[in-house]
Amino acid sequence: MKSNTTTKFLAISIVTYAILAVCMATGVINGYISGIIVSILINIIMAVSLAFVTGYLGELVLGHAGFMGIGAYVSAIITMNIDLPMFIEFPFAVICGGIFAALIGILIGIPALRLRGDYLGIITLGFGEIIRIVLNNLKITNGAQGLSGVPSYSNFTITFLIVILTIVILYKIINSRQGRVVIAIRENEIAADCVGVSTFYYKTMAFSIAALFAGIGGGLYAHYHTVINPTSFGFALSIEYLIIVVLGGMGNLFGTVLAGIILGILNEALRSFSEYRTIIYSLVLITIMICRSKGITMQIIISKINVSKKNNPEKLNQRRHKKC
Repeated sequence: MKSNTTTKFLAISIVTYAILAVCMATGVINGYISGIIVSILINIIMAVSLAFVTGYLGELVLGHAGFMGIGAYVSAIITMNIDLPMFIEFPFAVICGGIFAALIGILIGIPALRLRGDYLGIITLGFGEIIRIVLNNLKITNGAQGLSGVPSYSNFTITFLIVILTIVILYKIINSRQGRVVIAIRENEIAADCVGVSTFYYKTMAFSIAALFAGIGGGLYAHYHTVINPTSFGFALSIEYLIIVVLGGMGNLFGTVLAGIILGILNEALRSFSEYRTIIYSLVLITIMICRSKGITMQIIISKINVSKKNNPEKLNQRRHKKC
């Protein structure tokens, strides 16, 4: 982030954390609501990592939950089998889960990223299901029964801190030279290739970075819920994260965060209507497609700007005179 933007973002984050922490400590926010907040924070990590490869790189990925599953199982197996203090084994396990997910992401990306568009979406969907099936048939993962008794290490403070770090790191990458190359590939891959950019290298890099943060999100998920099984990381979860990215606007990190919060609240509001949730998601997607790739959040912001311009014709005329 730019220095000014970073300062504002950190200031808002500190104020938000302080308010939520005080509300939780005083009982204004009960355990149920705090659990929802932690789940929303994990969804934000997953969504912004997917936004990097889908929104900024422009590649359709439908198996993102598979990398989350890898990170969840690897980190859970580590903490369940080593006996070290929490402040040592938990960060070590989560980082290992993220790195292992990134390595798998590279292995999958090498053949998959040679395809484009719908074909890439289909092959990533296939790899995501392969990951789930493999987790479902390994002895070390306890098969279909999954793992129970995972140490409860994730909490609001840790998850909030990792969300902030994830957003800042991804924003830094996006605004770096490598990030600009990734955006250039999205805009015109052939032109980028013609000027000497190794498009395959940067696409694989973006794919592995997204898998890395998905693995970290999976580690937080496993150590918050303490029980995991392969069915938790299926196709439906990948689609949910994709909806968040599209709802926030393709290539819009702030919009993705806002959409993650909105969809998390919507999920809880519709919990008693779970049989109609898929229908509602479908309607939301149709609405998003009508709003095009800017996303609903950006449409709201743009509409407010247009209204303010209409209400202040003098300022608009002044800007026109300046341009002239």
